[in-house]
Amino acid sequence: MKGITIVLGLAACIDTALAHYRWTSLVANGTKSADYYYVRQNTNYNSPVTDVTSTDIRCNAGGLSGSSTNVATLTAGSTVGFQLDQSIYHIGPILVYMSKAPSAVGSYDGSGSWFKISQLGPTFSSGAINWPTQVDKYSFTIPKSVPSGQYLLRVEHIGLHQGNQAKGAQFYISCANVNVVGGGSGAPGPTIKLPGGYSATDPGILFNPYYPVPTSYTFPGPAVWSG
Repeated sequence: MKGITIVLGLAACIDTALAHYRWTSLVANGTKSADYYYVRQNTNYNSPVTDVTSTDIRCNAGGLSGSSTNVATLTAGSTVGFQLDQSIYHIGPILVYMSKAPSAVGSYDGSGSWFKISQLGPTFSSGAINWPTQVDKYSFTIPKSVPSGQYLLRVEHIGLHQGNQAKGAQFYISCANVNVVGGGSGAPGPTIKLPGGYSATDPGILFNPYYPVPTSYTFPGPAVWSG
């Protein structure tokens, strides 16, 4: 996985539409699905969500309904991933959440509780911060003890190239409809609601990645539940 290094004095990245990207496919059992086969189609094209108080923060604009989206069967403990339509360009972390559907996941709007299962942030060295960029896929593990059932599986990349200003963070989000089998009796948590679990002033959202060069990063949302 390649990275991009920010050193002292580096200017902010220029925000262009060409740098935007979408999580379009689910990767399971080593196979990449067709675009929007298991991933809910949004109506936002490749524009990010910027309002953390909007219901769009759940599954992107137009993503609250998944009735026309197929359901992927995933085995608890297996490695899965999300594929992008182009490589991540902007600096910022990647986070993955799950939310259990009360019935059929296709009709679930994500209004329940969400727990985090994976996150990837920067590494630090003397005078530099190194972000995970120039990648077009992110892989992670479905916790082995997660209870079986249907879930929304949510991925986001938070673009922080304008994060040093109020409401400058950009959220690139997709949700997939999944059915987890072979699960356990774990109690996922801590949990948050979306919206509600993020604030525009959270230190991992209102974040200056440039100068002075950061020496740490605080992920927004709850701690990762590994099961």
